[in-house]
Amino acid sequence: MISPELSRDLAHLSFESGRQIGLLIGRDGAVETVIVGGPRSLYIPDLPKSRGGRRRLRGLRLVHTHLESEPLSQDDLMDLVFLRLDCVGAVQVDRNGGAVQLEVAHILPAAESGGRGWEVLDPMPCFDPDLDFLDLVRSLENELERNRPSEAAGKDTEDRAILVSVSDSDRQSANMSMAELVELARTGGIIAADTVIQRQRERNPKYFIGKGKLSEIVLRALQCGVDLLIFDQELNPSQVRAITDTTELRVVDRTQLILDIFAQRAQSREGKIQVEMAQLKYLLPRLGVKDDALSRLTGGIGTRGPGETTLEINRRRIKDRIAQLEDSLRSLRKRRNLRRTRRTRKQIPVISIVGYTNAGKSTLLNALTHSSVFVEDKLFATLDPVSRRLRFPKDFEVIITDTVGFIRDLPKDLVEAFSATLEELQEADLLLHVVDISNARFEEQIEAVEKTLSRLDLDQKPTIMVFNKIDLVGAEFIERKIRRYGGIGISAVNPRTLHPLILAMQERIAGFLEREVGLVETIVE
Repeated sequence: MISPELSRDLAHLSFESGRQIGLLIGRDGAVETVIVGGPRSLYIPDLPKSRGGRRRLRGLRLVHTHLESEPLSQDDLMDLVFLRLDCVGAVQVDRNGGAVQLEVAHILPAAESGGRGWEVLDPMPCFDPDLDFLDLVRSLENELERNRPSEAAGKDTEDRAILVSVSDSDRQSANMSMAELVELARTGGIIAADTVIQRQRERNPKYFIGKGKLSEIVLRALQCGVDLLIFDQELNPSQVRAITDTTELRVVDRTQLILDIFAQRAQSREGKIQVEMAQLKYLLPRLGVKDDALSRLTGGIGTRGPGETTLEINRRRIKDRIAQLEDSLRSLRKRRNLRRTRRTRKQIPVISIVGYTNAGKSTLLNALTHSSVFVEDKLFATLDPVSRRLRFPKDFEVIITDTVGFIRDLPKDLVEAFSATLEELQEADLLLHVVDISNARFEEQIEAVEKTLSRLDLDQKPTIMVFNKIDLVGAEFIERKIRRYGGIGISAVNPRTLHPLILAMQERIAGFLEREVGLVETIVE
């Protein structure tokens, strides 16, 4: 860990100066950095990036002095965890400036239920430290590798992450919210290596999560071999920066994860434009650059002096790109309005399917119209609106449209970007609100959809509540919910259950057409 001669000199210099002195030592024994602190603390400067990525120990050990012979402090142990040091050691200095004892702590390679993530070794005399440091570090790293779950062949491109949620609600609601985040991660091609839920009344304004819990997460990230954290709540730019700088882990919040899923799923030109605009609006306030050097200098009379910084250039380019995308969306909106005008002239009613994501909207569209729209048991499997014709037994046709699914706390930028698509709902004569009745959180999902419809001024539209997946729950349960909400129970994968829904839609649309005909006759008269 440290030679007796070096610990003696370190203790003497620290005693003479009245300050803690620390050494960052590499595995070859060379002193990389000398740190001079205060009487009771030591500030460690920014360190170079970890060797071999974030899945291994840093390859540096910290040895510093304690002037009052105190044991390793909580700050020392936090430095051990957050910096992923090989070890941290304290040389205890006596009243005469001599090096008395050496206390060493290292990270535990395996998680212990209810235990700490580190181990403090028994103090040893500085003149004869009984510790084979290199052998200890090799055994720690071998144990870390052995405890990490093996990755299946062909899965190298998939990220593995720890999912984090900070909740002030009850345990059941927090667990359900985490389950949805796990599904979002799976949809985005991310493997959930572990989940962490912290319940606290007041959130840490700097890290959003308590620093003690954050240290546990860093340990779990090292033990699981992951370098990505996904938070269930939206983080502000300063919180993302603080967590990233402290943990050296990539940090993604719920909004960014949803935007990434939309970027993967968008197929049409319009969908890609809308997603890109939402991503740029999300990115704009989060731009940051550490290099303060000026990126462009100009010359000539009246133009000498500093030019734009890299940050200013990036912001200007993003704003210019957003303006271009908004122009493109305006053009697309005009085309949509033209198509809607043609439909209005032909007096073809429109039915729009809305609902929480993965509730079975596309499956229902396929069952009603005998289509083959893409269906997958993942959130946001389809983003681009799809329209099909549907003929009723009374021999009239409607246009039935499948729209993008909603989700709890749908990002504001995403709603604004998809406003051109969601305008289709404004022209709908009837909404089918599809609910996954088999989901334990279906009531919260109904509330989330109704809030989104209210934000879009669609809460006054005629609506039929459709309880899907009744084959997965009990008949008595379905009857109670139908009586409460006044809906219709179906199983979209079983066409024989759709007859009551078809009759209800036919009755609503027939009444609408009769009113339209009556209005036209009145105008003619």
